[in-house]
Amino acid sequence: MNAEYRALLERKAQAADTGGFEPANLPDHLFGFQRALVEWAVHSGRGAIFADCGLGKTPMELAWAEQVHRHTGRPVLLLTPLAVGFQVMGEAEKFGHDAGLSRSGRVAAAITVTNYEQLVAGKFDPSDFAGVVADESSAIKAFDGVTRAAVTEFMRRIPYRLLGTATAAPNDWTELGTSSESLGRLGYVDMLSRFFVNNQRTTTNRARFAAAGRDVGWRLKGHAAEPFWRWVSSWARAVRRPSDIGFDDDGYVLPELLERQTVIEATHPREGTLFDVPASGLAEEREETRRTLTERCETAAATLEHTDRAVAWCHLNDESHLLTQLIDGAVEVAGADSPGEKEDKLAAFTRGEIRVLVTKPSIGAWGLNWQHAHRMTYFPSHSYEQYYQAVRRMWRFGQTSPVYVDVITTTGGQKALANLQRKATQADGMFAALIEHMNGARDVARHTYDQPLEIPSWVH
Repeated sequence: MNAEYRALLERKAQAADTGGFEPANLPDHLFGFQRALVEWAVHSGRGAIFADCGLGKTPMELAWAEQVHRHTGRPVLLLTPLAVGFQVMGEAEKFGHDAGLSRSGRVAAAITVTNYEQLVAGKFDPSDFAGVVADESSAIKAFDGVTRAAVTEFMRRIPYRLLGTATAAPNDWTELGTSSESLGRLGYVDMLSRFFVNNQRTTTNRARFAAAGRDVGWRLKGHAAEPFWRWVSSWARAVRRPSDIGFDDDGYVLPELLERQTVIEATHPREGTLFDVPASGLAEEREETRRTLTERCETAAATLEHTDRAVAWCHLNDESHLLTQLIDGAVEVAGADSPGEKEDKLAAFTRGEIRVLVTKPSIGAWGLNWQHAHRMTYFPSHSYEQYYQAVRRMWRFGQTSPVYVDVITTTGGQKALANLQRKATQADGMFAALIEHMNGARDVARHTYDQPLEIPSWVH
């Protein structure tokens, strides 16, 4: 074996999966369903907890990390989205965990907390840690994403691994493959070839298959649904409410969610036309979105005029700048801000120091707890995950007020709303299937072989 081939194998090697261990002295503050999930994750050694927003993923992740630290005597790295690290530190202090924040790559405590950006920058050495927790792990679901590649590579040699998110893949089952791969289980492409089929079967799509492209119409094979969900249940647990895994829902009832739609009429028709007609196709939708930018931003500003705390979600830089100008007391978190600046502004809004936050879902829609606010405006796109996560910053367990979501769109943009609804139905179906099969796998009776066997004499 030459050195080059040996190096190739080395790059692809995973730390052996030796399974988990028996948990001991789990924290008393964990609720029954949280304790059950942590026990499963510790026993598993490598697993994913897909728990909905507000069900206490952070206390569960901290408890899991502490178990790994006690078992191995080595530190655990806990990865978070931007500005979520200080929330984790607050929870760690509240529950008495030894945790420290690090942006330099140094081990700060038994549980070292940092954000994904620091890991992608190459500041941390995997040999320093016995375990890693990927909070809001939907950050690694995009197969061709830089973050996914960096986190998967980092995890490769770490024996204990935990993913925690509300939406691993809210409407795309195939994206579960990247989560499985990061845990050192079945790879993304291997998952596709085992459970899925591509109906189109064109040369182009086969090429995309080789590149693991995700937009070629993959569907579960007719006979593979049951094996697929049983396979997912072997490394993940999903829960949208405690009763999903047999516990009481007391204290976990969400307040009312009031979604209101405002359809903006363009004041100027499309160039070259005498009167306005609804956009058809993505190109016309984008043109209509830009043509109605001022009208949509003015409507959002008027909606939030008398609100104590709110978020104005947008997708374009021009929307973000104009909303900040129009809304009194608004602070913009822009993509051009440094990670530190973004973190400071998001943390300030979390502390209630900013009246209205203007930002994009891609910047601030993951991991933050904003139950102190209950109003938002949203310009819809075709991304269901971004909409789901944006709404869930406020509409989550622990929120005591009805949450108002004003969706501001155009006549052409109503197609995006219909698409979001379709994806929401698809996501509900996915979670229902996962929970059903997860419970089915959990209820399988284990046979105890405690009776002596009589072997026929002719066997001898």
